[in-house]
Amino acid sequence: MARGTFLVRSVHGGDITAVDAHSDRSFARHAHDEFGVGLMTGGAQYSWSGRGAVEAARGQLITVNPGEVHDGKPIGQARAWSMLYIPARLVGDIVADATEGQIAVRELHQPVVTNRALADLFVQARAAVLNADPARDLGEDLIALFAGLIGTRPLAIGRTDRRISRLREAIDDDPAAAHGLPAMAAQAGFSRFQTLRAFARLTGLTPNAYMVQKRLDLARRRIRRAMPLAETAIEAGFADQSHMHRAFVARYGYTPGQYARAHRVHVANLCKNDPITAH
Repeated sequence: MARGTFLVRSVHGGDITAVDAHSDRSFARHAHDEFGVGLMTGGAQYSWSGRGAVEAARGQLITVNPGEVHDGKPIGQARAWSMLYIPARLVGDIVADATEGQIAVRELHQPVVTNRALADLFVQARAAVLNADPARDLGEDLIALFAGLIGTRPLAIGRTDRRISRLREAIDDDPAAAHGLPAMAAQAGFSRFQTLRAFARLTGLTPNAYMVQKRLDLARRRIRRAMPLAETAIEAGFADQSHMHRAFVARYGYTPGQYARAHRVHVANLCKNDPITAH
């Protein structure tokens, strides 16, 4: 008997459906009315699709177009995958942005994609969608992912373009403020995709990643001054303490609480060893 587990979640205001599955089931031919992009996370599968026969294994991306009839069955034992199903309307907006308005909607031509960088982008996009972090602009990862899938190239923008430098300076000056990609792109006079790529070329980070890093820098300074963690999170621009906690652990491997305790011990030791401070 076919067995499996399926976790289905409606996210991003109901626009996107996220599916995580582990199953040995063979699926009858069917179609979805959205674009589907996913990552094989275990095993392998064979499927027939409108773009031909497809074999996909762990680490490869899989795609499906709206209305495309396809099926699926495991190769060997059960396989596992994670999918995002995204409305054509939203994908059209993303692709139009990534192609500087030259293309409104484009079919994804490759049913299987072997590209580690794009697989990593999918993981980031999926995490952003599922976490629904108000400090994270979901568009960054989705734009980069679909731009890679359709093979577009951004208009060249110089590393020293003053408009991009000003965006960085605005984050440096007030990391706790809202710095959404659409507003930043409008300010610079570029598309979101151009802004994303040019900012990363200048700083090594996407605008959102740079903003989070600057918020963490601010949070660490506040923690060293013994500010309570919940208050620190809000002052540094995070939605709440749990969002700050996740960002800390993702980048440093330790929690804000561990960082705070280490500095309390450091200050206590200074006081104990300094007779002037101790008295």
